[in-house]
Amino acid sequence: MADNQNLYHLLSTRFLRHPEATFVHTHDGRTLTYADLDAMTARFAAGLVGIGVRPSDRVAVQVEKSLEAFVLYLATVRAGGVFLPLNTAYTPAEIGYFLGDAEPRVFVCDPGKADGLSPVAAGAGSRLETLGPSGEGSLLAEMPGEATFATVHRAEDDLATILYTSGTTGRSKGAMTTHRNLWSNAATLCDYWQFTADDVLLHALPIFHTHGLFTSSNTILAAGASMIWLPKFDADEVVARLPDATTMMGVPTFYTRLLNHSGFTSDLVTHMRLFVSGSAPMLTETHEQFRALTGQTILERYGMTETQMNTSNPYDAERRPGTVGFALPEVEVRITNPETAAVQQAGDVGMIEVRGPNVFKGYWRMPEKTAEELRADGWFITGDMGVIDERGYVSIVGRSKDLIISGGYNIYPKEIEGVIDDLPGVLESAVIGSPHPDFGEGVVAVVVADGSVELTEEGIVGGLKDQLARFKQPKRVFFVDALPRNTMGKVQKNVLRDAHATLFTG
Repeated sequence: MADNQNLYHLLSTRFLRHPEATFVHTHDGRTLTYADLDAMTARFAAGLVGIGVRPSDRVAVQVEKSLEAFVLYLATVRAGGVFLPLNTAYTPAEIGYFLGDAEPRVFVCDPGKADGLSPVAAGAGSRLETLGPSGEGSLLAEMPGEATFATVHRAEDDLATILYTSGTTGRSKGAMTTHRNLWSNAATLCDYWQFTADDVLLHALPIFHTHGLFTSSNTILAAGASMIWLPKFDADEVVARLPDATTMMGVPTFYTRLLNHSGFTSDLVTHMRLFVSGSAPMLTETHEQFRALTGQTILERYGMTETQMNTSNPYDAERRPGTVGFALPEVEVRITNPETAAVQQAGDVGMIEVRGPNVFKGYWRMPEKTAEELRADGWFITGDMGVIDERGYVSIVGRSKDLIISGGYNIYPKEIEGVIDDLPGVLESAVIGSPHPDFGEGVVAVVVADGSVELTEEGIVGGLKDQLARFKQPKRVFFVDALPRNTMGKVQKNVLRDAHATLFTG
């Protein structure tokens, strides 16, 4: 049998070289070593097996960020299961789709949501367990006090996680990520960003998302480094804890909020080694303001749910604002003509395609969609338009789809439009993103009424409250007599975007 390629086995082979080293400091004063982490994952893995989780079974999780929630991720992988994190903002209606599609063996939710989600879990045939932000709930009662656990053997192509990404047609797609995908990215980023066991990462990202769960955490584990674990981004808390950190990863919103904080000064961060930003484009103005204040240049990179990280600005060379840097080692990036798939020359705009050990296995139970976006020779069609300059720097210039990125979250207008169009009195709608100083883009809905009932902005927003996660809900709603269309009848969203381009920025 080939060597064990289980992600946990590969990571622990590194971090257990120094079991006494500190793994994490939590916001509530707990400190765990790597030996503690290994013991906790053994207990959790044994507990999962005890409640019926077998290799390849899915474990779906919608809980608040906590150390126990992170250990649950590692334990699921260690037990050979497939971890399926879900955004804490998703409504029961949205959770119903995910559970029905993935059919997890176990679904873990917050204790306060158990009553509402119990019938949803039952409908999917999933065992319901609960886990609260302080470790409360039924799940920990299933875990033995002590346990030894032999990490389950997995091949590199076996599934480790499924992350759902919104679909342009409104149906979310489950991106299947393998042990090799996650390990290759963790090892590459550890080297490329020069992480060592001496690093301390300030972790304020959510862990239902690629950025916080994989890019940040797996890289730290691969380095045997430490984390300061915060339940969420709070500018006051981040400013208070930065003196104890050496690195930080965040979304552009983190940095705009820090720049607006009176306690964020150059003296506070002179010791910091690295600031990384991703999940959404960063404005050049933010780059320049940060550099002017701190003397440091934020490192911007480019990744996706389907691929983890693809490119990065260099650690030791010029980090160019407006670009996402070079293709990472072992990752290939090319620009193709969207119509012909012909490879473009340097400086030509086209579709970004990527290939490498980081690229996912495909979409869960969607072979046709997988075939559309993942070529037979391994190239993944990202849906992002970009250009590679003569020096090899990649820039993202737009999106071929109407994707909105707000606060680092991907939002597809089609899903929101479908819910709005079903509201009484709505004839049709168009949803766009408008530049927002804090979130990158704010969701805006433009609605045409059918005249049957009186519509208001408050009424539209209220009608979406229980149907869509809060980050998807429009920040503004406007009413028009008709949507602008071209000669083919297609809604001209570019016209709407232009009309509302300064809505949030003044």
